[in-house]
Formats: sequence, structure tokens, C-alpha cells
Amino acid sequence: MKKRNLKFPLTRSLTVMLFVLLAMGACKSKKKVVEAAPEPVPVEEPAPQSEPEPQPSAEEVAVGKLENYFNAVANASNVQGANNTIREALGMFSNQNTPVLIVIHEESGTKDYDEPTTIERYLNYLKDTKKNLNFISDIRMDGSGKVTELELRRR
Repeated sequence: MKKRNLKFPLTRSLTVMLFVLLAMGACKSKKKVVEAAPEPVPVEEPAPQSEPEPQPSAEEVAVGKLENYFNAVANASNVQGANNTIREALGMFSNQNTPVLIVIHEESGTKDYDEPTTIERYLNYLKDTKKNLNFISDIRMDGSGKVTELELRRR
């Protein structure tokens, strides 16, 4: 009988633990079921009237074209191709002596410029060095859409 008494508490303990584990497992699964409740269907709002996209300004268009010209001149495979691109680019300026200012330093709103040059000289410089190290930071245009002044900065 003593053997039976030892098995009884062990069997009883194992049975109780099994029920506790099942109860805990059931609680967790109920929480998951409660948490996984379906989300409410969002009410679709009518699409707002599409506003026409703002058209880029003349300055933005000119900057894009000039950046392309500068890259084309710097990356031209031969001198003749670079000269043709320079001729096209000069058509965007009021004259071939349009000033080009290159900012070398700026502090507290005060800008220090490299020696002023002209657009013709700058384009030839790009052709000779085959490097476009600057980007357009400011552009001034006249009423007819021609560039009258260009300010560049180091990339």
C-alpha cells in the first residue's frame, strides 16, 4: 500500500499541473482571440479635387537646362562637341560677358567670391578641366527670359 500512496500524490500533482497548464494556455488563446477582433472598415472619403501641379518657374527651368549644359560640356568626348554645347548654352544668356560669381566662403550672410568671370570663360574652363565642381545657387534673369547673372557654389 505504501507504494500506492507514493504514486497517488505524484499522479495527483501531475494532473493538477496539467490542468494549470491547459488553463493558462486557454487564457492566452482567449486573449489572442480578443485582440484579433476584426478592425472596423474605414469609411472612404471622397477624393479631394486634384489641384493642378504648380508649374516650375522660369528660373527653375533655366537652372535645370544650365546644369545639363555644364555637365555636357565637362563630359564632352571631343572639343567640337563641347564647343557646340557651349554655343547652345550661350544662347540662354543676355550676352557672352554675363558675370558668373563663384562663392568660395560664406559666414554670417557675408559671401566671399572667387575672381569674377564671364559665362564664356566659365564654359571654356569646364571644357578644359572636364570637371563640373559647382552648382547653381542663384540666378538672375531679365524680362525676356535671358540670364543676366549667375552665382555658383562648390558641391
